[in-house]
Amino acid sequence: MSLIGRLVNTLLPTGSITLLQPGKPPETLGGGGKGKHLTVRFTDNKVGFSIARNPRLGFGEAYMDGRLVIEDGTILDLMELVVGTNRWEDAGQGRKRMSAGKRTLKRLFSTNNLVRARRNVAHHYDLKDELYELFLDDDKQYSCAYFTDPGNSLEQAQLDKKAHIAAKLALEPGQRVLDIGCGWGGMALFLHKVAKVDVLGVTLSEHQLKIARQRADAAGVSDHVKFELIDYRNIDDRFDRIVSVGMFEHVGGDHYDEFFAKCRDLLKPDGVMLLHTIGRLGGPSKTPDPFTDKYIFPGYHLPALSEMSAASENARLIASDFEMLRLHYAYTLREWLKRFDAQRDAVVKMYDERFVRMWEYYLAGGIVMFESGSACNYQVQYIRDRRAVPITRDYMVDAEERYRRLGAEASPAKRGRARAKRALEPSGA
Repeated sequence: MSLIGRLVNTLLPTGSITLLQPGKPPETLGGGGKGKHLTVRFTDNKVGFSIARNPRLGFGEAYMDGRLVIEDGTILDLMELVVGTNRWEDAGQGRKRMSAGKRTLKRLFSTNNLVRARRNVAHHYDLKDELYELFLDDDKQYSCAYFTDPGNSLEQAQLDKKAHIAAKLALEPGQRVLDIGCGWGGMALFLHKVAKVDVLGVTLSEHQLKIARQRADAAGVSDHVKFELIDYRNIDDRFDRIVSVGMFEHVGGDHYDEFFAKCRDLLKPDGVMLLHTIGRLGGPSKTPDPFTDKYIFPGYHLPALSEMSAASENARLIASDFEMLRLHYAYTLREWLKRFDAQRDAVVKMYDERFVRMWEYYLAGGIVMFESGSACNYQVQYIRDRRAVPITRDYMVDAEERYRRLGAEASPAKRGRARAKRALEPSGA
């Protein structure tokens, strides 16, 4: 049996794959049984060796380059077949085999200094606006949504996410809030709208900064919601509240002590911080997924809860509230992938087929990572003083419902976008 055949048999205790390779007879691999069956074609005879040598990287590159073709399904179908039968919880031999080649030489120059941090951010977040508009919600929330019901729309789930986070901040009108890694400004604008707080959003993406400022101007709140191109490490000020959503993944494990120590310095003695991040189940890992690290998010690191706890304890920050979101990001990514696939031709025109396959692989990989792999989301509330928030969580409940209701009211900026969209539609549409 071929090297790739032995690998597939290890990975598939149930389900099967018929493998087509140039100049070779079809080969059906796997355990069969009740699992799914797919037909996969390699366009050249080097594909199998590349995958067997480094499954995580070789598999992704082969699909991205069009050298691995799924004849009767999608890349998500294939990932569900492989990863779904090798769940993190089950710790089978297949998971160990999938990690082969992952523990290669650690990335050279892995330190997340100021220059490298900005370059890594630009690699992903400075892509064309039109790309993100094709699959994100109207508010451009590019992070895990909060599904109070799996059947909710993406728009509702992202609104619920913002209200959920805002409630955990225990906001009061007039407070100053720092948003570390503010993206396109949606969270900062939401917090001001529902709680009448002043917000400073900071980002390392020049493109996101431009859009965030335009949104604040359009909403008429630029006196209260400001955005700056600055690394959080260079801020010299104090804030009543700190929020950070989807940024901690880019800090890097070697910088966790630095991050929490700086956040403590930025937070007033009675302040509250809410950190929302992708995390990993189990213990720390120094080896990121090689495909994601190379092509999607250079320099990223997913924290184990133990890493976050150790670093925040060193900074004397109290983890006053904790919540794990297990499947919410899988629901989010499924909606993103569905919308992305519906606009596939438009993305090809923006970039090319290889780019589209790269992003299909990235989004599909994210789905199975949260459904069967080691990924999850953490929301952790931190305080400096144990008396900074009420002693029960009841205060969050009423605030969340109030913020959800206030956030659902159309903002001037959203009404303006809706009017502009209607103006472009043909009569009678």
